[in-house]
Amino acid sequence: MFIYDDIRFKLNNSKPQLEELRAALDLDKGAEEIAKLEEASAAPDFWDDPSSSQKVLQKIKQLKDKAENYAKLLGQFEDTLTMIEMAEEMEDESLFPEVQEGYQAFTEELERQTLTTLLTGEYDKSNVIMSFHAGAGGTEAQDWTSMLVRMYTQWADSKGYKWKMLDYLDGEEAGIKSAELLIEGENAFGYLKSEMGVHRLVRVSPFDASGRRQTSFAAVEVMPDIDENVEVDIRTEDLRVDTYRSSGAGGQHVNKTESAIRITHLPTGIVVACQTERSQHQNREYAMRMLRSKLVELQMQQHAEKISDIKGVQMKIEWGSQIRSYVFMPYTLAKDHRTGFENGNISAVMDGDIDGFINAYLKCSATGNWAKQV
Repeated sequence: MFIYDDIRFKLNNSKPQLEELRAALDLDKGAEEIAKLEEASAAPDFWDDPSSSQKVLQKIKQLKDKAENYAKLLGQFEDTLTMIEMAEEMEDESLFPEVQEGYQAFTEELERQTLTTLLTGEYDKSNVIMSFHAGAGGTEAQDWTSMLVRMYTQWADSKGYKWKMLDYLDGEEAGIKSAELLIEGENAFGYLKSEMGVHRLVRVSPFDASGRRQTSFAAVEVMPDIDENVEVDIRTEDLRVDTYRSSGAGGQHVNKTESAIRITHLPTGIVVACQTERSQHQNREYAMRMLRSKLVELQMQQHAEKISDIKGVQMKIEWGSQIRSYVFMPYTLAKDHRTGFENGNISAVMDGDIDGFINAYLKCSATGNWAKQV
């Protein structure tokens, strides 16, 4: 039946891409690694070091998920072809919508898994720490910063990632002046490194009684959450540690004790802080994670061959060099100026639908085919 020919043709043309994906995923090597790790996990002393044990189990899960996801993709391919054969044998055109749906699901999953193979940077698989800073513009810019924080936490929720607010400074009337956000999940940094830069908002400000259109800016900094096994030279004598009372929400305990931690790295002047945990010990632990990440980023900036890995495309974090614009008025559009990717559904974007921007960035990174700056 001719009605199914086009989809069958496209499916058959996908076979080489499926084989390339399997080779890129290196599933045979993954199976060998799973076997070795599971053997190690069966050792009597496996749980003597709980932290190390958890990492082994997490690695096993990641490798198994990769294999299971590819098997699922292959199943979608074969099921759709089988459905076409059945429909043609029965001369049943009523199955066409179901075949179309199966083909659509297959192509979307094939693209998603193919994109993950582009995440080959040294830290791409890491968790990510994001820093947000409101630009000039007072309350309007601070509100915009809080909207961006919400956008990324919504995106993290949609991926099943965990996130934690490490530090924040509330705006004077509304919004956030600055914030530090940790997002935990496989490839979190690989995906979100695309978000590094200045984000520009154009809208009619709800804080302007005259209803004038305003432009606001917020800067987003993106760093990999560096594993403590990575060597970073941090000397105790180079640190100044201050304790203070948390200023934000967190319950009576947080506000009554000096549980918040601020650490200054004296040689570089880097300052990190954490105030969202209930204990001083936990806040110090997270603050040190942030410091380690910032120091590694600084080290990377001193080696040109590593800069692209840690930061992606280099753009100055300054007002006027925005990577993306979000327009609410007089029309609705979110546009990435590096890739040219656009999405007119601004509400969906602000609710975390940013995969299109991330995917376009990864493709441009792989091909070097960037849009002209506008």
